[in-house]
Amino acid sequence: MRYTRPVWLTHSGEKKDFEVYSCHVSPDGSRLVTAAGDGHVRVWSTEAIFKAADPSFNGPKQLASMSYHSGTIHTVRFSSNGRYLASGADDKIVCVYTLDPHPPSHAATFGTDEPPPVETWRIYRRLIGHENDVQDLGWSYDSSILVSVGLDSKVVVWSGYTFEKLKTIVGHQSLVKGITFDPANKYFATASDDRTIKLWRFNPPGPNSTSHDQMSNFALETTITSPFVTSPLTTYFRRCSWSPDGNHIAAANAVNGPVSSVAIINRGSWDGDIHLIGHEGPVEACAFSPRLFSKMPPSKQPVDSKGQPHSNLVTVIACAGQDKALSVWITSNPRPLVITQDMALKSISDLAWSPDGRNLFVTSLDGSIICVSFEPGELGYEVSLEETEKTLEKFGAGRRGAGILEGTNGLLLEEQSREGEIRGVEGRMGALMGDGPSGQDVTVNGNRVSTPARTSGPKPNGVNPSPDSRNGHVDGSSGAVGEAQKISEDQNKEKLERLKSRVTITKDGKKRIAPLLLSSSGGHESSLPRSQLMSASANAQGVKADAPQSILDLSKPYDGLPKGGLASLLLGNKRKLAAVEGAEDGQAEKRLALTAMDGSVPILSNTSEGLVPSRPTATPAGQHPTPDFIRPAVTNASLTLSQLRLAVPKIRSHIVQTYGGVSTNLSNVNGILPTEAPRADLVIEARNPSQLPASGKPQDQEPCRVTVTRRGQPIWQDFLPRSTLLVTGNKDYWAAACEDGSVYAWTPAGRRIINAMVLESQPVILECQEKWLLCVTAVGMCYVWDIKTLSSPHPPVSLAPVLDVAVHSLQDHVTHGPALTSAHLNSEGRIVVTLSNGDGFAYSPSMYVWQRLSELWWAVGSQYWNSTGSSVGDLRSSSGQSEGQNVSAGVIPFLERGTTSETMIRGKAYLLQRLIKQLLSREGYEGFESSVSVAHLENRIAAAMMLGSKDEFQVYLLMYAKRLGAEGLKTKVEELLRGLLGGIYGDMDGIQDVEEKARRNAEDRRWGSNTDLLCGWPRKTLLKDVILILGKNRELQRITVPYANTIGVTESRGEEDNAMVI
Repeated sequence: MRYTRPVWLTHSGEKKDFEVYSCHVSPDGSRLVTAAGDGHVRVWSTEAIFKAADPSFNGPKQLASMSYHSGTIHTVRFSSNGRYLASGADDKIVCVYTLDPHPPSHAATFGTDEPPPVETWRIYRRLIGHENDVQDLGWSYDSSILVSVGLDSKVVVWSGYTFEKLKTIVGHQSLVKGITFDPANKYFATASDDRTIKLWRFNPPGPNSTSHDQMSNFALETTITSPFVTSPLTTYFRRCSWSPDGNHIAAANAVNGPVSSVAIINRGSWDGDIHLIGHEGPVEACAFSPRLFSKMPPSKQPVDSKGQPHSNLVTVIACAGQDKALSVWITSNPRPLVITQDMALKSISDLAWSPDGRNLFVTSLDGSIICVSFEPGELGYEVSLEETEKTLEKFGAGRRGAGILEGTNGLLLEEQSREGEIRGVEGRMGALMGDGPSGQDVTVNGNRVSTPARTSGPKPNGVNPSPDSRNGHVDGSSGAVGEAQKISEDQNKEKLERLKSRVTITKDGKKRIAPLLLSSSGGHESSLPRSQLMSASANAQGVKADAPQSILDLSKPYDGLPKGGLASLLLGNKRKLAAVEGAEDGQAEKRLALTAMDGSVPILSNTSEGLVPSRPTATPAGQHPTPDFIRPAVTNASLTLSQLRLAVPKIRSHIVQTYGGVSTNLSNVNGILPTEAPRADLVIEARNPSQLPASGKPQDQEPCRVTVTRRGQPIWQDFLPRSTLLVTGNKDYWAAACEDGSVYAWTPAGRRIINAMVLESQPVILECQEKWLLCVTAVGMCYVWDIKTLSSPHPPVSLAPVLDVAVHSLQDHVTHGPALTSAHLNSEGRIVVTLSNGDGFAYSPSMYVWQRLSELWWAVGSQYWNSTGSSVGDLRSSSGQSEGQNVSAGVIPFLERGTTSETMIRGKAYLLQRLIKQLLSREGYEGFESSVSVAHLENRIAAAMMLGSKDEFQVYLLMYAKRLGAEGLKTKVEELLRGLLGGIYGDMDGIQDVEEKARRNAEDRRWGSNTDLLCGWPRKTLLKDVILILGKNRELQRITVPYANTIGVTESRGEEDNAMVI
């Protein structure tokens, strides 16, 4: 055994050497990496260390130095494949480096005495996921995951391919200070100051895995507590190690009675009955040699009956800690092989073996880095790597996943599922890299032309088809597309030139060219940050928002407009008084202070120059201007006894509504404004009498005049005996609601469709949607009429259940109930209402009951809450099939956005979210987030089916299937597939009765119906998409493969493979 401590092998400072906290050796054994308190990661040549005593050696010593951290670096580790290098520090960041094959571009760092770099290690990723110091790192043996632990008691799992955060595990109750991986790639162990070691089982994720796929991965296997009941909490690290044969874990900082020890934990039983005793202080670092040894050389090993060498394999372990001593143990000897006292002046922080198992590197807090080299045969004789791999085969090493294939069909199904997943990842990455959308629609001469997708590289078989040729014939749409793009560019250029040459006149009468802001040259869209525009563009580029998003963080302050609106945001609420010529400084402030002493409030005018004391103005002579509101509506005294009372709108002198009225079209509620505002060709006006009647008697009321004009030219005019409160209309009819509770309707030409419909109280809301008309009265009754057929889909329905009348009537004291904020209709005549507490409801005419579609519960508990403002209704199906009308698309995202805005404005959910965060750490609530997220998706699917939202139903169904596959919920998967199978083989063509066919098509809103459609989609299409999503989960193939065989998914793939072979 030989000790080597080169003078240059240190992290030197101006006055002293910095503490070295970690070291590691690359898989090829050519590099040693160290990390210290100077914030540098240094890479050294191991050849230079081994030949430090050779004066003839003139090779490089320090290969590289990186300083991307802003604090002390606690851990540094090479990946098992040698491609990456990771470091963690007290700046809460994990840095991942990669080796640049090109030589360094500079000789030395300017301003330092660092030697010139030999290698270039560039920063590859910065991983942000911890809230406190990162204490230790560990790579899996196949480099598929990187795990970091820290002082925030969290274990964070990162993908080894994309370095996306796959999962954050909050299982420890105190600081986590160590991690080690099972060489069989089945477990990893974490050591914490809560005096436990926790074993986590995992399946290595694939290159395309996301956090959504790994929900059920990284499960807790067991918790080991017995060797650490009284372990001290004074150690800086708890670096544990796993033996190369996978049989044992060496756990640092264990105790055996009052004595510090190293616990050897057995695999399988996970008990620690073996202790390595001898250190006088707590042990902070343990390291198994990566090689197995035998007592005899390979040439003298005994052989068994089959002629194979047979020998007892032993492992070597090194231990060190606060007693500044190093001990090396071998499993065949109960006593340590080597004990080195006072090897350093301070605690030993880390140990690292070379890949051949002959050299051990030791780092200490005194700044020393020592190499301990063993002579051949001193520890034993190394066993070949093939022999080591054989010992790991009994633990399943090298076998990817725990699932068993269900025959060749299961393999074909898994291949198709993987291909679809890879295509989705490529499309998502292409969208993020700005490769452009797969296609876009351009309007040319009133016709919509679809532009082809941009492709890169040659097509299969070496053929690059022309964009104008499809199926062998030429299409002239490409010329039209080019013409449309040219017209659009010319318009933008002309607009930009006009903005550049805009002339303004200053206060002194001089002409100046107004400066062009960068934000004003952006074309059609505003440059202000709008999440809806961003999400819509992402959706247009093929980015599917089917992964669970982060839960809405309601603990952060709401970033809406402050009190006073946009003006106070730009100018401020506390404005100074305007300067007055000839007045002393502070004279106006003193005058206002004297005015306010007697309790009066001074009136100020907010002008562009500042605050100016308001002056009384003389009453204008002549005719007074007509106020906007004439008077409140006259209500019946019987309303005071009603269970509900809604606010009645005031009577206005002039009511104007453009084509379509104020009703929000729920088919286009994605929040994106059109590039050009539609011109109001048709306008309906209602003019109420604002003066006394000509007779002079108040009881004589003049009629209300209703006029419809087109571009200022009157089309028709009518008179109503009562004052009008609300008007609305569309291309099919016009409607008006009067003060006495009567509703009138006209054709587009002005013919009255029906007699005045008399209601029990004044109308509050009047909305139209295609042929449907909605009226909500002051007593909370909702009426829906079909103006074309002059019928109603259901009797009038009360808003009492929605407004929590039953809940508030059961309480001891009167409480403030929710208020109605909006009421709309969808294209099928379903009533959709939103409340001030954020809840959204829809009325089901088939069940005669209100259904809650959106509420605060999902906002604080579900991982799928759409808190970014993007509309899931904008998403298109993966198969590209969206035939027919987009019925009620966007209703559910519209309601969820309303819940988010009401919640953030009123701040109601903060206490509920804090309660849920406390519940997550309690026993019995481990699966809370998962259960609520699955329930939220089920709620969305039921809502989409009830509303008839075809596109939303498919999007939510595929999200639900992907989550079920990730969770491994076999019973729900089987129930879903059985419900989708339904009436796939129902003979609809054989039905001659038109009424029977229409009735069966109307039943596609039920899972158990025998129709071949489900919410407007062919059941076979939905079933195929779901099976392809679930096909990659081997534990579910026993369920999915029979359904795949039923609809011929695997047969079609098998025929393609056979054709290719031929």
